[in-house]
Amino acid sequence: MTNNGRSSQPRPVQLDDVSKAIIEQLQADGRRSYADVGKAVGLSEAAVRQRVQRLTESGVMQIVAVTDPMQLGFTTQAMIGIRTTGDTRVVAARLAEIPEIDYVVLTAGSFDVMAEVVCENDDELLDLLNTRIRVVEGVQSTETFVYLKLQKQFYNWGTR
Repeated sequence: MTNNGRSSQPRPVQLDDVSKAIIEQLQADGRRSYADVGKAVGLSEAAVRQRVQRLTESGVMQIVAVTDPMQLGFTTQAMIGIRTTGDTRVVAARLAEIPEIDYVVLTAGSFDVMAEVVCENDDELLDLLNTRIRVVEGVQSTETFVYLKLQKQFYNWGTR
């Protein structure tokens, strides 16, 4: 905690324009070769490799494969709004341990925590809610928002 009672946020990493350009290149196509990225940003392949390694090791970026859950047989996705009692950080940490939950965020507003889930079907979602989420100590109530259609999901917002 800081002196003003607010939790301290990690300091933002200061990126130079070249590092930002590398990130933007990889957001457009994470499979681009370091040589191709180097040509686009004006660096050698080795220099790009070193920068990418530093960016990933520092936690600034991840290079991952993003799948379409529907095509993999996960037909039910939902966002679950969760109201809690007690320390929301503890509840969020417990929820984050549940494999079917892929996103947990502490929020302000009518919900204390929001959690995104990916399930094979409605029965799995129902079971997840009743036997894994609602039983977590500190979970007071939930409201489930089932996704009818994923209209947009992009990860290429850049570095602004």
